[in-house]
Amino acid sequence: MADGSNNRIALVTGASSGFGLRTALLLGGKGWTVYAGFRDPARSGDLMREAAATGVESRIRAIRLDVTDEEQIREAVRLVETEAGRLDALINNAGYAAGGFVEEIPLSVWREQFETNLFGVVAVTRESLPLIRRTGSGRIVLVGSISGRIGFPGLAPYAASKHALEGLAESLRLELAGQGVAVSIIEPGPYKTSIWRKSLDSLPPSPPDSPYAGLYAKLKPMMERSGAGGGHPDQVAKTIYRALSDGKPRLRYLPGSGEKRLILAKYLLPWSLIEKMTLRMLGVKR
Repeated sequence: MADGSNNRIALVTGASSGFGLRTALLLGGKGWTVYAGFRDPARSGDLMREAAATGVESRIRAIRLDVTDEEQIREAVRLVETEAGRLDALINNAGYAAGGFVEEIPLSVWREQFETNLFGVVAVTRESLPLIRRTGSGRIVLVGSISGRIGFPGLAPYAASKHALEGLAESLRLELAGQGVAVSIIEPGPYKTSIWRKSLDSLPPSPPDSPYAGLYAKLKPMMERSGAGGGHPDQVAKTIYRALSDGKPRLRYLPGSGEKRLILAKYLLPWSLIEKMTLRMLGVKR
């Protein structure tokens, strides 16, 4: 799968905004036919308007696909099989970030986070694999996060779910190595997408008597600055395309220099030093 071409078929989950929307547009522009998944197809307007403006509207098919609904997943894959007869690439992009502190986050929020960010990926992948395998050279891309390599306070459910994706990617890649299906995981840092606004919305202020009130006051503006100052999601879409088009795709892809520096620091510096620098940045005294 060295280059995109007119007969390549992709399924992209979570295509309503951010990385999913930009990836669908990029693939359409490269000549792929894209089945773009939406929990609510009524939210496909932004994607289809941009697709029309760039002349790729005929290559993008908006479909209903809630990754937490197994029947919808089966219907979506059957639709791809019926209409296209093949599936060259699955981009598992659907996800969100739940904010809050471990002690204060209800278990229901943890379960919802994992239902989408991990179990949804597993469910869509399992259903899609028989169709992908037919191509003899299929690709599966998981959209992880730099939070899957290093945790940060206030985002424990998100970081835990993305750490789980790392293990899934490693295991799945090895399982499929002899079947002509390559697995890669993309590890973006902060980019200008709606995930950070939604995460901030889900990070309720700790009550004044909470032991986390001071930490919350420090974290919220930091997250706001991080989201506002992030890169353009097109950079991540291009990285996803690299994973689809590289002759020998790698397991892990880091979209930008910021992610590379952070990972380098994680593996070169002792955790005690990383912890000390992070706590100092947050104004936490031990």
